[in-house]
Amino acid sequence: VLEKKFGAPSVTKDGVTVAKEIELEDPIENMGAQMVKEVASKTADIAGDGTTTATVLAQSIISEGLKMVAAGANPMDLKKGIDKAVSLVVASLKSQSQTVGSDGKKIQQVASISAN
Repeated sequence: VLEKKFGAPSVTKDGVTVAKEIELEDPIENMGAQMVKEVASKTADIAGDGTTTATVLAQSIISEGLKMVAAGANPMDLKKGIDKAVSLVVASLKSQSQTVGSDGKKIQQVASISAN
């Protein structure tokens, strides 16, 4: 449930809609929130779905990354590690992907999952 400055509260489970409403008073925290908004927005633009998942992943990567840097990890090595992990995950997802084509049953399955 989102409380808006003007108008009635709204109920949503869309990550981009939730992210757009977040404004923090602390400038540093707000900068982080803006980064997460960008993640959600780009995910919506490119994939059309998965914004909540992308937002949760981004928050986790940022949170764990900050802990590692605070514990003495080199930020550049951390970024290189994240980039390498992203490449491996993308390659794995591509190898697992299946072409839907014009198979009506597969299209219906994808649509049913996406509609959730």
